[in-house]
Amino acid sequence: MSAVALPASRRDTLDARHDRVFRLLIAATAIFVMFALAGAALSMLWGGRSVLAAEGVGFFVSTDWNPVENRYGALVPIYGTIVTALIAMLIAVPVSFGIAFFLTEVAPRWLRGPVSTAIELLAGIPSIIYGMWGFFVLMPVMRESVIPWLNEHAAGWPLVGPLFQGPPIGAGMLTSGIVLSIMVIPFISSVMREVFLTVPSRLKESAYALGSTRWEVTWDIVLPYTRSAVIGGIFLGLGRALGETMAVAFVIGNSVQFTRSLLEPSTTIAALIANDFGEATEEYRAALLLLGFVLFIVTFVVLAAARLMLMKLSKKEGL
Repeated sequence: MSAVALPASRRDTLDARHDRVFRLLIAATAIFVMFALAGAALSMLWGGRSVLAAEGVGFFVSTDWNPVENRYGALVPIYGTIVTALIAMLIAVPVSFGIAFFLTEVAPRWLRGPVSTAIELLAGIPSIIYGMWGFFVLMPVMRESVIPWLNEHAAGWPLVGPLFQGPPIGAGMLTSGIVLSIMVIPFISSVMREVFLTVPSRLKESAYALGSTRWEVTWDIVLPYTRSAVIGGIFLGLGRALGETMAVAFVIGNSVQFTRSLLEPSTTIAALIANDFGEATEEYRAALLLLGFVLFIVTFVVLAAARLMLMKLSKKEGL
């Protein structure tokens, strides 16, 4: 026995009601995310209100970090966070581009699958494993080979010479940047590879037919076509580098003394919080919470800048 069909008007009413309920549920999920982000940021700001009231703007521009005397200046961890992330991106972006270019344009088909799988496996390795590798493998190499070579040859480099002068300790912002670059390469290269594959084959084949080389096809056809997605992937990797904790804590040296040299120990916001939060006094904990709010703001600014850049690129592409 077949079910009785609903009248058309009744069916339309039910469809409209279900559609409203669905829209409300989707809107609720978006509002929940916004409230969760705002709540996390404001809770850290509220927890650090006593230090912010005592230090004022000096908290953000001072290098004096002395918990014993309750003096807190966050410039050293802020500087270390930004510098290590920039070093990581300077290494990771060209390497990721090379990997994506190799997998989409050069590698034979039988090799593309295993290499892609290996890159994805790198993304799944816990950060503490990268930190241990950096401590036991990379730091001795830096201490015994790289840093002595830089001390000997980089002193005369204009402008950047002082950045590469320091004691052969092995721990420092340069070492941290190298470890971070290895961590973010899988994310950036995977995004680049996937968006390179979205380029229509007829565009590349037309360019090859006109005599273009593989490099010219990639630079003049593939990159302009996927520019927005590539930039989004790069900023995704940058966001990961800014917030990394354990891998950096192993190899950066965890010093709160300001130094311009990339070879001397320093610290980042995430590493300082991870190392000191468990044993911090009430006032020191407030300073660390305020540092967490600063990291939240730095990450938000970076991602907002990426979004604005992508919007401008989208407008230009639509002209």
